[in-house]
Amino acid sequence: MRAGVVPVEFKRFPDGESYIRFDGTVEGADVAIVQTTSPPQDESLIQLFLMADNAKDLKARTVTAVIPYLAYARQDKRFRPGEAFSIKTVMKLLGACGVDRIITVNSHNPSILKAFAIPVEDLSAIPLLAEHFRGQGFKGAFSLSLGKKALDVVVQANDVLQGGYGYVSTRRDRVTGEVAIEAKPLPIKDNDVIIFDDIISSGGTMVKAVEWAKEQRARRVYAACVHPLLIGDAQQRILEGGADGIVSTDCVPSPVSVVSVAQLIADALAR
Repeated sequence: MRAGVVPVEFKRFPDGESYIRFDGTVEGADVAIVQTTSPPQDESLIQLFLMADNAKDLKARTVTAVIPYLAYARQDKRFRPGEAFSIKTVMKLLGACGVDRIITVNSHNPSILKAFAIPVEDLSAIPLLAEHFRGQGFKGAFSLSLGKKALDVVVQANDVLQGGYGYVSTRRDRVTGEVAIEAKPLPIKDNDVIIFDDIISSGGTMVKAVEWAKEQRARRVYAACVHPLLIGDAQQRILEGGADGIVSTDCVPSPVSVVSVAQLIADALAR
């Protein structure tokens, strides 16, 4: 079955406010709104709220929000007294705007999303990244994660690459945001290493991990991520730190977004 497409007319008013109009009917339809919420996050979210609410006002039967990159997901609890629980607020707003279901990709903390009222399907693009590297001749590469909590990520990657996996411990200062790497011996000498992460933002943690892998005399070191925010000079810093390349999905548009998640999302919608 082939889905219909309703174009969305968008413009930005001189004062910066967003204008949304559907150029077609959604009455009685199961509507999927595809909107990643990468920078500028706030504008992207406002557009999503407007589209979802508009679809329900125009009598859509259901609304599924396809959000490849879900902004504010990293603020998944109150790390310090008085902080806003940002992802909770975002989820409440999506529900208030009529979203019945969410499909996202490699959310920072999938378990917290299960605590909210809207059903969330969190897809993983890690196997797609690993398949890309395998196709480039990296079968047998070592899969490395940043922190033990992300070990399931490299387990998925290793299912494809079959070169072993492990992690380096990371510790972030909750006030300054500075990250320290706590290294440990891993069998990566003279081996190719792919460092997998869900998000590369400023790139500070990835730079330190790449430098550490090079110090351990890894042969080639690549950075791989699902969401390449790559704020400022992050891409340049990672390469200058010794990475042989950076590969990411197109959940967030960037110069390194070479792995498509279109089929992954289409399959989820079809289900």
